[in-house]
Amino acid sequence: MTDAPFRFPSDEELMAGPNALEEPDEVAADDALPALARAEIVVPDFPEDFRAGFACLVGRPNAGKSTLTNALVGSKVAITSGRPQTTRHNVRGVVHREDAQLVLVDTPGLHRPKTLLGKRLNDLVRETLTDVDVVAFCIPANEKIGPGDRFIARDLEQVRAPIVAVVTKADTVSRQALAAQLLAVNELGDWADIVPVSAVSGEQVDVVADVLMGHLPPSPPLYPTGEVTDEPQAVMIGELVREAALESVRDELPHSLAVVVDEILDPRTDRTGSRVKGAGERLQVRVSLVVERDSQKAIMIGKGGSRLKEIGVRARAGIEELIGRKVYLDLHVRTSKDWQSDPKALAKLGF
Repeated sequence: MTDAPFRFPSDEELMAGPNALEEPDEVAADDALPALARAEIVVPDFPEDFRAGFACLVGRPNAGKSTLTNALVGSKVAITSGRPQTTRHNVRGVVHREDAQLVLVDTPGLHRPKTLLGKRLNDLVRETLTDVDVVAFCIPANEKIGPGDRFIARDLEQVRAPIVAVVTKADTVSRQALAAQLLAVNELGDWADIVPVSAVSGEQVDVVADVLMGHLPPSPPLYPTGEVTDEPQAVMIGELVREAALESVRDELPHSLAVVVDEILDPRTDRTGSRVKGAGERLQVRVSLVVERDSQKAIMIGKGGSRLKEIGVRARAGIEELIGRKVYLDLHVRTSKDWQSDPKALAKLGF
């Protein structure tokens, strides 16, 4: 006896069979599934008139954008320094209110570029401006409006989003000087609002948040409650090291310095057998400080390694505060010749 040849079922036979999309008659839908198989979707409560969106902070270098970002968020999400062009990538900080959520995008300072890095940073800012709900144009109160401000103002004429002129560092000038600066800013362009603020003293910080949130569209929250930034831990660690280095070297080589986090290793979970330094299962963080010339390398290291040690002490304190545990910070200095204008070097450094 031979086996019957294989035959595909007809359309009628298929239609007459059980339908996987329908529940069996004898079993209720909820009772048929074990508790672990039932997914419960939790939608957070928020008012019907809730607003949420993105605000981009722009301005020339050292206009107080990062300091204002931190003040609005109420937590340090962006490094700050007295050196121009401290910010080298977009940093997001989230401001939470009961009726709104404001996502701030702190951008590098717009400037006349002298290197390929400078050009790429300017391009990054302009790309960001095309995809936000409102723009905060930061102009410091203690400096007269100059060519850089006018250059940015002309650029912003092409932006569709409303522009709020924010006069920063209001605490550094007299009331009379502040009033004169507000009039000058008003003549600079056609702004949706003009707001003076002092991020250091906290004066008018809430007003800036209110004004920016007033330009956001109706939307559910974009970030979970309590989350103040989406910056990866490695990026924030690298920025804290760069901040410490910028403060240490002062004006000697701020633009020639880049930072790369080579490795973050947790002895509690690592199974690779990597070499662990220090006691107490400290988080192992290995970072390279990259400069353009060997003479700059000597500046970073300092006599007998004194400057590198100073940078490490300052950076480690910030990193430990960030992650909430002890850290072993291993710093090295290396040279990448003219990296600011070398496309391959910029790619390796993440620009």
